[in-house]
Amino acid sequence: MLAKEEIERGLNTRLIGRKTFVFETIDSTNACTKTLGDAGMEEGAVVLAEFQTTGRGRHGRSWLAQPGQNLLFSVLLRPAIPKDLSGLLTLYASVAVARAVESMTGCAIECKWPNDLLLNGKKFCGILLENVFQQGELSYSVIGVGINVNQMEFPSELELRATSLARECRSTYDRAHLLQLILHEMDSLYDDVRRGKLESVSKEWSARCTMFGQEVSVEQHHTIISGVAVKLHYDGGLVLDTPSGTTTIYAGDVTIVG
Repeated sequence: MLAKEEIERGLNTRLIGRKTFVFETIDSTNACTKTLGDAGMEEGAVVLAEFQTTGRGRHGRSWLAQPGQNLLFSVLLRPAIPKDLSGLLTLYASVAVARAVESMTGCAIECKWPNDLLLNGKKFCGILLENVFQQGELSYSVIGVGINVNQMEFPSELELRATSLARECRSTYDRAHLLQLILHEMDSLYDDVRRGKLESVSKEWSARCTMFGQEVSVEQHHTIISGVAVKLHYDGGLVLDTPSGTTTIYAGDVTIVG
């Protein structure tokens, strides 16, 4: 089991990760972090668990991860950014994770809209952003991160779509050190992010995304929207060129056609 002391030892961040909470088993790191947010905890706090009994992905889906093999954590932030830019925090987290993983493994990381990270075309990381608003203003944000690090086996229905760092890069990795690298990247990017200066994050995320210029289909509330992925909207939405015109979508499951 990862230890609090192991994580904090050598961590030289200014804000992110200066306070950490480590659990062997928890219902959900995001749920715990939201409780801390409601209680007034200062930003930068990190909640880590070896296993989540009700771990969640987007749309309430479960997140399945073998105990002791992966990284499951959430970060509490309180950035002073407008409500319409709050969705960009997913991109911020994605870029930080991508940088850290590339630094540790040497493997190239791809970003997929809206919240996945891929290795060799397969998902190894998911980001779950939950923003809490009060009177129309962003009160706090919880960024949940699930990374398949050393897990080697996956359910048969996920074999073609899911992977881990160990499977793709043919090595096992020090999870505490990887977490430290991620927190360092989040910390180094956060000064601009907390002030709403998210252009560089959006630009780097876009450079890591291969779907632009390709035809995609988006399943949204049991409806399929098809078109060519053009670019990111300023607020993080995906701009599509469809037969009926240009539209921006903000949620859905994306498949590259062909």
